[in-house]
Amino acid sequence: MTVRAGVVVTGTEVLSGRVTDRNGPWVATQLLEMGVDVAHITICGDRPGDLTAQLRFLADQQVDLIVTTGGLGPTADDLTVATVAALYGRELHVDVELEERIHAIVQRWRSRLSSSTDSEPLRAGIRKQALVPHGAESISPTGTAPGVAMPADESRSLPAVLVLPGPPRELQAMWPDAVESAPVAEVLARRARIRQDTIRAYGLSEADLAATLRTAESRMTGFDDLEITTCLRLGELEIVTRYEESAADTYSTLAGLIDDAHGAQIFSTDGSTIDDIVARHLAGRRIATAESCTGGMIAARLTDRAGSSAYVAGGVVSYANEVKTSLLDVPAGILDEHGAVSEQVAAMMAEGALKTMDVDVAISTSGIAGPGGGTEAKPVGTVCIALAFADRPTIARTLRLPGDRASVRSLSTTAAMHMLADALSPDHRVEAGLRSSEHT
Repeated sequence: MTVRAGVVVTGTEVLSGRVTDRNGPWVATQLLEMGVDVAHITICGDRPGDLTAQLRFLADQQVDLIVTTGGLGPTADDLTVATVAALYGRELHVDVELEERIHAIVQRWRSRLSSSTDSEPLRAGIRKQALVPHGAESISPTGTAPGVAMPADESRSLPAVLVLPGPPRELQAMWPDAVESAPVAEVLARRARIRQDTIRAYGLSEADLAATLRTAESRMTGFDDLEITTCLRLGELEIVTRYEESAADTYSTLAGLIDDAHGAQIFSTDGSTIDDIVARHLAGRRIATAESCTGGMIAARLTDRAGSSAYVAGGVVSYANEVKTSLLDVPAGILDEHGAVSEQVAAMMAEGALKTMDVDVAISTSGIAGPGGGTEAKPVGTVCIALAFADRPTIARTLRLPGDRASVRSLSTTAAMHMLADALSPDHRVEAGLRSSEHT
C-alpha cells in the first residue's frame, strides 16, 4: 500500500521570500527515503484561515499524513497548534510536565545571559508552548518549542498531522522522536517497502536519456512499476527511480539498458555525488587549488565536508595577473603571450600551487565568466582548467560553457570536480568530448 503525505511550511517570512524554505525539501527527502510518497509541499503565511485551507486541501487529496513546520513559538502569530486543534475539534490543555520542561530550558538559556528573572509574559509564553490538543501526543522540544502528533480523525476525513518547529536545526533534531510517535508510527506501518536508486551521469542530455527510456518502455515487462524522475543540474543528470521491492529485477534491467546506452557518461550508480567520489579518491593525497574565474568555489566544494582537512592543504584566489605572478610564479611573459585565459597559464597556475603548497595534486581555473570581457577568439564562457601532479604530466582543458556569469562559474566548478575525479581514477568515466592537451 502506498502511503502519501503533504508538507505545509508556515511563516509569512518564508512566503514573502525573506527567508528561504529549508524545511519543506528536507522533510520531503526524509519521507521519500522512508518509502512515503510526498504529494505536495505548500507554503502559507501565519494566518489561521490560510493554514486551515492548506490542511483541508491536503485532506481532500487523501494524504495519510500532513507535516507542518513553524508557528510553535510563544508569540501571538504562532498559531499552528491552535489552528490544528480547531480543525480537528480538539480542546487545548496545558501539559504541566511539558511546561516545566520548557521553563527549565528557558532558564538555562537566560542564566547564560545573566538574566534569569522570571516574568509573567515569559511564563505566559511558556504556558502557550505547552498547550497540547486532547488526544494528541507531545514531542519533547529540542529548542523551546515542542512538537505535536495528532492522530487521524476518520469521522472528519482528516489524516494524521505532525506539527514541527520552524528552525531547521530544531526540526531536524526532533525528527527521530517525531516519526516514532504513535500517530505517525501507525501511518508509517502501512507503507509498502519502497526502494530508491540513483544513477548520475555527466554530459548526458535529457533528450538522449528520454529516447533510451522510450526504448526501455517498449521492450521491458513491468516498466510501469518503476517511478522514474530526472533532474539536470550543472551538466549532471540525476536519474532517480523508486519502486517496490518486488520490482527489483525490473529496475536491474532498466539500469543495464541505461548503462549500455550511456555508460561513458555515467559516473555513479549508487547515489554517490561527484564530491563523494573526489573525496574518496583523495584519500592518502593532498590537494591545493589556484582559482581565478571560480573565485574559490572549487575550494569551497572540497572543504564542504567534515574531514576534508585530511586532504585539502589550501588555495589561492589569483584573480589579478600580479597575484598569478607573485604567488604562483606564472611568468609575466607567458601571460602577455597567451593571455590569462589559456591552457598555458592555467597549467602554470596549477604547477605553482603544487610547488608552493607541496601537495600531490593541484587544480586551477582561469576563464571569462562574463558578462563582459569576451572576444571572438575567447568568448564569454571560455574556461581553462588544469591539473598538476607530483608524479605525472600536467593536464589542461579548455571548455566553452553556456549561460550567465553565475552559470559559467558553477558549471566550471562542476567540470573541475569531474576532471579531478577522472584523473585520480582510471576507471572513472566522465567528460567525454572535452578538448584536452598535456603540458610537460
